[in-house]
Amino acid sequence: MDPLSTSYPLKYSVPKARVFVVFLSMVLCTTILCLLQLKFFKHKSKDFYSFEVKDSRGRIVSLEKYRGKATLVVNVASYCQYTEKNYIALQELHREFGPSHFTVLAFPCNQFGESEPGSSQEIESFAKGNYGVTFPVFRKIKILGSEADPAFKFLIDSSKKEPRWNFWKYLVSPEGKVVKFWRPEEPIESIKPEVTSLIRQIIMKKREDL
Repeated sequence: MDPLSTSYPLKYSVPKARVFVVFLSMVLCTTILCLLQLKFFKHKSKDFYSFEVKDSRGRIVSLEKYRGKATLVVNVASYCQYTEKNYIALQELHREFGPSHFTVLAFPCNQFGESEPGSSQEIESFAKGNYGVTFPVFRKIKILGSEADPAFKFLIDSSKKEPRWNFWKYLVSPEGKVVKFWRPEEPIESIKPEVTSLIRQIIMKKREDL
């Protein structure tokens, strides 16, 4: 009887071991897939061009359309001591370097001195009518506090520089990373070399890819 009694555990131990191996493999594969997904989404969120914003009429615009360009993102205002000087300088910059490799992206904001009280469409008409701007003027947003627009919040978090007034400028690379920032009183001449450098890199990369 002894030989027969010892055969049963051996008979059932092999299937149990196989089930355990299969189960362990499934757990391992699931864990790896979850880690890869987390890495993918984490990487995707750290990119300015991965966000969506709204135009002056409230239509959704994917910033992905600007990927591959150098962009200068600005919080603008219509009734500010810096309005005229900055709008003229921004349009000059956009005309000189855009639109193939560079663009200005304007985001109206009323959080500084309540100097942007109008509606989004009124703001866009004001900028085009008074300063002939040809760059995009998006929907009015908040850039500070709990209601801050996610795209602009990304710029602030990346640069560690929070705007203290209107017309702060953030230069974004073709890959969606913040390169540099400027305060409203800084001259446009200080921005041009940085923009030129990024555009040169874009052109060189396109030539290498040919």
